[in-house]
Amino acid sequence: MQVTVGRIGRPHGIRGDVVVGVRTDEPELRFARGSQLDTDPAEVGPLTVAGSKWHSGELLVRFDGVSDRDAAAELRGTWLTVDSATIAPLEDPDEFRDGDLVGLSVRTVDGTPVGTVDDVLHSGQDVLVIKSADGREVMVPFVKPLVPDVDIPGGTLTINPPDGLLNLQDAP
Repeated sequence: MQVTVGRIGRPHGIRGDVVVGVRTDEPELRFARGSQLDTDPAEVGPLTVAGSKWHSGELLVRFDGVSDRDAAAELRGTWLTVDSATIAPLEDPDEFRDGDLVGLSVRTVDGTPVGTVDDVLHSGQDVLVIKSADGREVMVPFVKPLVPDVDIPGGTLTINPPDGLLNLQDAP
């Protein structure tokens, strides 16, 4: 299975650097010189990292064979992926990768179906974006009191929402 580690954005400068939107907890490893990344669309890659650096809070990456701004611009929008077999397992049992959570079936502690994990947002506090059966998005802070059980092999995630968080009865 392929796991997304980044997405190529705009070119930076005239030497072929691109801004990469990072989607991995290990950018120093994934974007190290010599790392090979698969791409979506596949015909663009694979791409080999020639170098990377952080600049003003953004990751700038240069790939082998991409030596000017025009070539870099052609890569814009390309997703960068790696084979999940190359990712070491996490040591902490209470730590999860986004790709492991997306797609899990969500139920409350009393067994009420809520939906499916659609995304994980990282901004100060990790937040699960859950898509309900009727298409609504519900955001649940990813903290132990609200998410007491994550069963990756079983494909389920249990939430213990406080009153008013879900408001399933108010569905349009």
